[in-house]
Amino acid sequence: MHELSIAMGIVKIARQELKKSGAHKILRIDLDIGKLAGIEFEALDFVWPMAVKDTVLETAERRVNKIEGKATCLECDTEFAVKQVYDPCPECNSYLKGIIQGKELRVQALEVE
Repeated sequence: MHELSIAMGIVKIARQELKKSGAHKILRIDLDIGKLAGIEFEALDFVWPMAVKDTVLETAERRVNKIEGKATCLECDTEFAVKQVYDPCPECNSYLKGIIQGKELRVQALEVE
């Protein structure tokens, strides 16, 4: 379950950013996570309380922006929604595509005081 290491990495980033800001507390963390990033959202929800216990994020509100997958076909240039990385182009059925969005995993914002 790599979601625990991901959550711990988020805690590390939050701790570093809190230190840089000179603030005392993190009130909210906003995360952008793509649906093609290989993260099980339910597993992340499950490990989150363990990962943030006794850290700067223990009392912080967590907001997750789930980003839909999108790709461009390299054969016919059609832009289309992707639910799985192996989905074919709906126009020409080619599997050759460039993923435009959906693989994101980033801390978008921290609200501190």
